[in-house]
Formats: sequence, C-alpha cells, structure tokens
Amino acid sequence: MKHYEVNTVYLSNGESLAYRQAGNQGPKLLLVHGNMSSSIFFETTMNELENHYQLIAVDLRGFGDSTYNKEVNSLKDFADDLIEFLRTKQFEDVTVLGWSTGGGIALEMAASKPQLIKKVILLDSVGVQGYPMFQKDEKGQPILDKPHTSKETIAKDAVQVAPILHAYANKDKATMRAIWDALIYNLKKPDEYEYDLYLEAMFKQRNLVDVDYSLMVFNMTDEHSGFAAGSNRLSQIKADVVILHGEKDLVVPVAYAKQIKEQLNDATLIVFDHTGHSLITDDFELFIKTLKEHVN
Repeated sequence: MKHYEVNTVYLSNGESLAYRQAGNQGPKLLLVHGNMSSSIFFETTMNELENHYQLIAVDLRGFGDSTYNKEVNSLKDFADDLIEFLRTKQFEDVTVLGWSTGGGIALEMAASKPQLIKKVILLDSVGVQGYPMFQKDEKGQPILDKPHTSKETIAKDAVQVAPILHAYANKDKATMRAIWDALIYNLKKPDEYEYDLYLEAMFKQRNLVDVDYSLMVFNMTDEHSGFAAGSNRLSQIKADVVILHGEKDLVVPVAYAKQIKEQLNDATLIVFDHTGHSLITDDFELFIKTLKEHVN
C-alpha cells in the first residue's frame, strides 16, 4: 500500500488539521473519517482513485495528527473546521464522503455552505437524529428511561465508553482489536499490516467523550429526538445525497439509513445486503465501483 505525506492547515480558531492528499485531476472528493479512526483509513481508497480524482483525507480535530486545543460539543464544530479547511485549500465544488460519524459531519457541512458542497455520500452514516446513549444496569444492559445527560455520565459508561478510554490510555491493541473484530470487521478484516496501522491511529484520538456526546445530541430534523431539539438544518441542504449502507451493519443499523431517506426524499439509498459497517473492507471492489458511479 502506498502511503501519503501528512501536511497541515492552520485554522483561525487555533486548531491545525492534518491531511493526506492525492491526485491532481478530475472531480474533488473530501474523505471524512468516523469515530476511533483517522485519515489513514482512506489510504487504500486513495491508492485506487488517485488517477481519477483530486482527493483529500483529513484528520478531524482531536484525531490523528490534528490538534485538540478546544473541546468539541457538536458535529457542526467539526464541520466548521472542515469548511475553513476547504476554503484555505481553495478546494471548491466538492463531493464529501463521510463514514459513520463523518456522515453527520458531511451533512452539517452541506447545510452550512450549499454553494461549496455539491454532493454528499453517506457511508454507513449516523442517522439524522443522532445516536442514542443510555446508562447501563448492573448487567451492562441499557436502561431505556435513563438516557445519558452529559459528558460526565458518558465517560462513566462501563460498556460503551470506559473500556475504550482504558484501552487508549494503555495502548491496548488486543482490546481495541476485539472491539473492532466484533462490531466493524466482523465480516472481513484488513490485512495485518493495515490493521496494525489502524490500531496505532486509534490511540491518537483524544476526544472520544466529546464525539460520543456530539453524536447523542446530533439532530438535524425539525423534531425532538428525545436527547436534543431538532435544528431543522436538513432543510438547508441543497447538495445531492447518496446513502450507502450495509444491511449487516452492527454499529449503525440500516434503519438509520432508511430514516435519512425518509427525511431527504430526493436522496438515493443503496443498501448492500452482504456488508456491515465497513464497506471499504467488506467489499472494496464494490465500494470503488459505487464511488466511481456517483462522484462526477
């Protein structure tokens, strides 16, 4: 696998975003990673597409080699960073592909700057009413009448959050691999060399609780989600939206993709019956083929 030089853009808010760039011709494609990852997860994609597209993959604030000087309280905070990044790079008329958490960020970007973002591709994306998080009982089961209410309660979640924070603190690859094997790479795993790179990248994340909180309160609809009031920012999206989702996704069930389609009637929904939360890994050839059909 070919690797790409990591460069940096400095933002007016005091943050700096690290990024990888490839290709100098064709449509412009911004690749936005999800939680517990970074731009390095897109290097195989960049290898395959660099002769066809102008590609940029960014480390979000608090991930990878980007800074984390100020806490994040919403997915829009990430989106605002990326909009300034695109302007600084003079990268316009862009298709934004967002994986998982990155999907919500891509939608926020499209709502904020419709003249900048021409298309959004949601890859196993969080739903438009966020990702619910509940406190747990002594058996580790969610207590449905006790939602998390703050970053403090999220950080103490003994099932979804605390084990990851502990693994990060101890650079415990075995635990992180077990989590990813069970939920993300349950159908197919990257080769060992790539997997080790991804595990190393996970340990660079410094904002896990911020991201979990931001996902919980994310809501672009006009209705209350049970966790947060709706911003109704979906109504501001002018870009074409393509939803790609695995039927076997264990992290973000396909129902979330169908909800997005209901909210955005003009969106294109494509469900893959044999893939999970990582189409890039589960069927790379199909992923690349589908991108080429929709990025133009």
